[in-house]
Amino acid sequence: MSQPVLAALVIIGDEILSGRTQDSNLAYLAKWLNEIGIQLGEVRVVPDVTADIVAAVNALRARFDYVFTTGGIGPTHDDITAESVAAAFGLPVIKHPEAYARLLAHYGAEKFTEARQRMTRVPEGATLIDNPVSIAPGFQIGNVFVMAGVPMIMQAMLEGIRPRLKGGHKVISRAVTIFTAESALAEPLSRIQDAHPAVSIGSYPFFSNTGGGAQIVARGPDLAQIEAVIAALKSYCEGQGLRFEEVAA
Repeated sequence: MSQPVLAALVIIGDEILSGRTQDSNLAYLAKWLNEIGIQLGEVRVVPDVTADIVAAVNALRARFDYVFTTGGIGPTHDDITAESVAAAFGLPVIKHPEAYARLLAHYGAEKFTEARQRMTRVPEGATLIDNPVSIAPGFQIGNVFVMAGVPMIMQAMLEGIRPRLKGGHKVISRAVTIFTAESALAEPLSRIQDAHPAVSIGSYPFFSNTGGGAQIVARGPDLAQIEAVIAALKSYCEGQGLRFEEVAA
């Protein structure tokens, strides 16, 4: 089986770190990427600080097939993602002619302020990412895709870059909820994991007024191996007289 295609996400913004804004792009991106056979392997949240953005982008673009960033491409002074990504690549920042033309046509000459012109900045040589929601584009440079932080705009940008991304095998998930203490499952889970090394098995305990248990999630690219793990889990439960339910992962 071919190597998995891996991606990383850099979430940029002081508002995320302060808790003022709750990020929803991570969950959406992870699911969207998996649908096209790309696995999200790492996520970093960084402030609006050039050195931190540069460090994160450079570290991740060397290790992953694709890097996505969200946030910091708006019109205000703290929107520094374009300059920071350019610095990561050692490139100058330019006002992209096509981006400039699009925003000029959208706003008109009188309303195309210097602040709005900031949204045309990209590293020299970058390719635009269309923004059908509010016109101001994102951009791609190398394997780094720079997108807006506003979820509706980010999602629309993703659809525009879908043809540029080459996926691998989609990760399949199956789950079984077992109604017993998680600690009681440690040994059998280790045994099942050893027997199926190509499958990632995760245990997620839960507690409620009526008792507790653990949801066991099996993930991997091979459906047959996933089903073998689920069958082993069910067999163990039946042998021990444990109540269980197969659920959507």
